[in-house]
Amino acid sequence: MYIVIVGAGDTGTPLIEMATQGGNEVVVVERDHERAERAAETFDCLVIEDDATSKETLREAGADRADALISTTDEDATNVMVCLLAQDLSVPSVVSVVQNPEHMSLFREVGVNTIENPQRLIADYLYRAIKRPSIVDFMRVGEEAEVFEIHVEPDAPIAGRTLAEAGDDGTLSRDILVVAVDRDGDGDPITPRGNTRIEAGDLLTVYSSDGVTPELTRLFGHHESD
Repeated sequence: MYIVIVGAGDTGTPLIEMATQGGNEVVVVERDHERAERAAETFDCLVIEDDATSKETLREAGADRADALISTTDEDATNVMVCLLAQDLSVPSVVSVVQNPEHMSLFREVGVNTIENPQRLIADYLYRAIKRPSIVDFMRVGEEAEVFEIHVEPDAPIAGRTLAEAGDDGTLSRDILVVAVDRDGDGDPITPRGNTRIEAGDLLTVYSSDGVTPELTRLFGHHESD
């Protein structure tokens, strides 16, 4: 792929590394001299030290023939402008980091694929690790829903029961869906059905439309407070 990456800072640098190591043709646009020089010395890519909010700069970077453009700067205004110019140059795939969550809707309105501020996501993950230690991993889906992994403890209300049984008596509400069961820890999960019996020690992948709550973790044998 031909990829234009705007920004060689904390977010852009590991992205440049992954993209170049993946065998892609990468062009980096960075207006800061030190960052541009460091990227040029470190990675096998073309680095243009210029302002990416100029259409001529993006043309020089080959955005008009690129497969994708990713904007990673620390300024949402810059990212929006870069994305709009990229769309005007008919870049097929345009992606941007969004620093302020309140600006997310603006990016979506102009048709840009987005990712929230990575530093904020890391902070959210670390906070979750201390607030909900039973959660092995999680991902937000929309504003409230979450997909997460959790182990089933021996005294869990759901342990020893089939998903159908747990659903019929209301133990497992309709807003909660078990989507995978890892029983042997070999990374080859079971696709659950109604007759799948949940056992202590299972690692479950669960979807909850209301996110993770203390009431929900208790279902799997973990007693946590708000």
